[in-house]
Amino acid sequence: MPYKSLHDLPEAVKKHLPLHAQEIYKEAFNHAEVQYCHPEKRRNPQESLDQVCHKVAWSAVEKKYTKTATGQWERK
Repeated sequence: MPYKSLHDLPEAVKKHLPLHAQEIYKEAFNHAEVQYCHPEKRRNPQESLDQVCHKVAWSAVEKKYTKTATGQWERK
């Protein structure tokens, strides 16, 4: 299910990520949902679409942000 707003994101994402990182997560998740809607387009066709989209979204966040030793997410 695509996320229409940041308010719709999972609690773990909203609780831990800064606002800009949440925006990155939402956009990457929604794009991945379109990109990988067919199992044959996924690296592992047995993975659910939801799993793939979350992996893509976290990967997108990690390109711009890093998690510090204290558990905070900071922009690179």
